[in-house]
Amino acid sequence: MGTPLGDFVRAKRDSIQPETLGLPERGRRRSPGLRRVDLAARAGISVEYLTRIEQGRDRNPSVAVVNALADALSLDRAERDHLRYLAKITGGACTAHARPAPARRDVRPSVRQTLRLLEPGIAVVTNRLGDILAHTIGYETLTGGTGLLDDDAPNLTRYVFTDPRARAFFADWDAVADEQAFDLWRGPSVENSEWLTAELAPVAGPEFTRRLNRHVVPRRGTLRLNHPTGPGLRLTRETLDLTEDAQQLVVFLPADDETARNLERLGERPRLRAIS
Repeated sequence: MGTPLGDFVRAKRDSIQPETLGLPERGRRRSPGLRRVDLAARAGISVEYLTRIEQGRDRNPSVAVVNALADALSLDRAERDHLRYLAKITGGACTAHARPAPARRDVRPSVRQTLRLLEPGIAVVTNRLGDILAHTIGYETLTGGTGLLDDDAPNLTRYVFTDPRARAFFADWDAVADEQAFDLWRGPSVENSEWLTAELAPVAGPEFTRRLNRHVVPRRGTLRLNHPTGPGLRLTRETLDLTEDAQQLVVFLPADDETARNLERLGERPRLRAIS
């Protein structure tokens, strides 16, 4: 049985063409990407040890080995952070047998006060599992008619993968789907991630499972939305991590003047200054 760490290392190895690392092409091969022997050599470890990591038979590689693999795979900063995080949860996975508890859903009073101060702006508090815990009226206006807030306990991840309206609402649905799947790995604990995926996977299907297991680190560029009333919107997201709560506060800002005008018409709100 594999591990998240092994899956990520193997997926990155398969995605790398040898010539991009200055390695010679060794002829046709059955699987794509970088050979194990080449990655092991670059990382300064044995092929046997690399195989054990990829197959999940070694769950506790040292910090030095994890850093060597990051260097050998030429990971960027976000990918390095993800690799270290997966090494951490993989190492502790074998001791996690307690029944998983649901993710925290209460929002601190000071955070709710912050949302009130942000009105009539567009802001939302979520946890890493996609639960929408609190939001401004501006966020409700933005998502009105999309079905996102229809449930008693709305969840953005479930909406993206199970509601057909999400594919129309998010102009770059594939990128948003990658973001939501990736964020499950950053849940309050690996147990909570497993708790949600056990509930979500049966209804979300293979599209969700495939994205979750390939560990694509999202770039989180401009968010493009197609509002049901017609206007296209381009939004920039500013995220404040509420670390002690395992939550995040996301503020949405118009990325251009046209979006600012469209938002003003949507909510008859005061004019918002586009960011440059």
